[in-house]
Amino acid sequence: MLKLSNALKSLSHWAELRPDDIAVRTEAGAIDYRSLQQMVADAAIVLTAMPSRRCAVLLDNGLAWIVADLALRQVGCVAVPIPSYFTEAQTDHVLGRAGVDLIITDAPERLSADCRATLWQSQHTLGAHAELRRAHLFQLRQYVVGAQPPLPTGARKLTFTSGTTGQPKGVCLSDATIDQVAHSLLVATEGSAQDRHLSLLPYPALLENIAGIDVSLMAGAEINALPLASLGFTGSSGLAPQQLVAALDRYRPTSIVTVPQFLQVLVAMAHRAGWRPDYLRHVAVGGAALPEGAVQRARDLGLPVFEGYGLSECGSVVTLNTRTYNRPGSVGRVLPHCTLTLAEDGEVMVAGPNAVGYLEADGKVSMLPAGPVATGDIGRLDADGYLYLLGRKKNMFITAFGRNVAPDWVECELSAMPTIAQAIVFGEARPWNAAVIVPRPEILAQGTAVWRERVAVDIDQVNARLPDYARVRHWLVADQPFLPANGLLTWNGRLRREQIAVIYQERLDRLYQEELSDVS
Repeated sequence: MLKLSNALKSLSHWAELRPDDIAVRTEAGAIDYRSLQQMVADAAIVLTAMPSRRCAVLLDNGLAWIVADLALRQVGCVAVPIPSYFTEAQTDHVLGRAGVDLIITDAPERLSADCRATLWQSQHTLGAHAELRRAHLFQLRQYVVGAQPPLPTGARKLTFTSGTTGQPKGVCLSDATIDQVAHSLLVATEGSAQDRHLSLLPYPALLENIAGIDVSLMAGAEINALPLASLGFTGSSGLAPQQLVAALDRYRPTSIVTVPQFLQVLVAMAHRAGWRPDYLRHVAVGGAALPEGAVQRARDLGLPVFEGYGLSECGSVVTLNTRTYNRPGSVGRVLPHCTLTLAEDGEVMVAGPNAVGYLEADGKVSMLPAGPVATGDIGRLDADGYLYLLGRKKNMFITAFGRNVAPDWVECELSAMPTIAQAIVFGEARPWNAAVIVPRPEILAQGTAVWRERVAVDIDQVNARLPDYARVRHWLVADQPFLPANGLLTWNGRLRREQIAVIYQERLDRLYQEELSDVS
């Protein structure tokens, strides 16, 4: 007999105890707990009538995504959420590698022509509600009639991320892992039935899936599930600040989850426009490193920011600052569902309810090695158990003088300056470090000579507080910002270093050659 996840158990509990309380609020109105439970049950009947072992969900944030996710759990089907920012090629890759035999989508036109040619047209929709009627179910011929690639035992959700290089790799998670992480977050954030969570990240992002849906349902709280465009988001990285702030003020959430690039927008609105969201009690931020002092600056402006850290292999969240245990500058203390140690070289190692394995880019299955997960992040722990991240192990480079440099650290310092929106630092086997800088848009209007001088002053200020081996000696101006849309940034704010290096390598080489010529 299939064991129900904690989210489904909680839905049943609140549907019986508080049936008329709001479970999900959408643009069209509110859905109470009793109605949501019935919608999930009806969707499960539809899924049972269309036997599926692996189902892709390609939907915008909203009621349909939540119902699909919960119904797939109820029938025991493997869920394969597909991020909206994936290209057609990436989506085709995921569908094929995961052996998807069913797709739930409200936008089949977003699939490639080759993929659409493999679909069996279906009159089935997710349910009778207006928002659910737009979510159609399509079967894929090749895996309905053919063999599916194997998956690790216990896999119930495949979370794919675009990563920093190559094709997406699937992290295979069990219901048990998701349940334990969600429970830790519920306790750490002091979740309650009075909460209102507004989802700002796409639901295929594991962090939003767990924190926005599972934790909210376990608390008996209200989920505000709105199309991302209605919140001011365009594509994978565009954002209209005024529209986002207007949506926050309209729905008045008590909690949101965000990433550094969107937090910067909220801080700017609070600083320039005097915006004060007194309804927020918990703003969780993660996905990429924050510049030093960023959390405190946000807090000074009335934004209750709590930085955390995690990765998909460990169920998304490993450490978190909370109201009780909070140390700005750190990414918090380890949550109770896992344990954390540091290897000899400082790499963060995490043991606990981790992923059951990987679905590799070539379709092969690999299991996680026994023991703790090697995260690839370098960190340090203070005497009270707070974790501080120093950079990615694979990003570390060694200068020509044999000094180890964590470029993430330098880049965070640079991007915290008033004139610099983004920065990437290079210096492997070089006598000094160089950077590619993206100036903030507002300073570009001041004229080339002025903004170049201001950027140079800011870089000098950063260098003054860095050790000599980490300083930036020369810099280039980027041709364009680093964005997910141009393939130079992941959705959660991590630089795609290899791709950026290819674009700027020749110009960086010239910087070094010019200095050598001057010396000789």
